[in-house]
Parts: sequence; structure tokens; C-alpha cells
Amino acid sequence: MKVLVVAAGLILATNLLAGERGLPALLQSRREASRLRAQISALRAENATLVATIRALTSDPAAIEAVARETLGLIKPDEIVVRVSPR
Repeated sequence: MKVLVVAAGLILATNLLAGERGLPALLQSRREASRLRAQISALRAENATLVATIRALTSDPAAIEAVARETLGLIKPDEIVVRVSPR
């Protein structure tokens, strides 16, 4: 009977330490979960920034003007463009 209890204990200990659902797998799962939570947090922050940018570009004339000037190179009719080349 003692041998059976010891054998069962060894099997349980082996499964705990080396099984596919053992301690190393549990620790790996926790690390992965932590990494994914951090990634989700970063993506939520990026999403909030993008939503704010969208709102500004649909309703804020100054933001619309800034994008038109920077990306399209547009100017107002009474402005003069002076280009300075680097030395």
C-alpha cells in the first residue's frame, strides 16, 4: 500500500513539474497574459489618440488647416512661400 501511495505521489509531482498543465506551463501562461494586458493597454491608448485626431480633423478648423498646410502644401491666397535650402 505504501508503494502505491508513493508511486501516486511521484506521478502527481512529475505532472506538476513537467506536465503540459504543470507549473512551468502555468508560469508561461501568466507571463503571456501579462504581456497581452500591456499590449491591450498600449493599443487602447493609441486608439484614444486616433479618436481624438479624428474628432479634431472633422470639427477643428485649426487642425484641418495644419494638415492641409503640412501634407498638401497649401497656403492662403495672401501668403508667400519662401523655401530655404540647407547648406
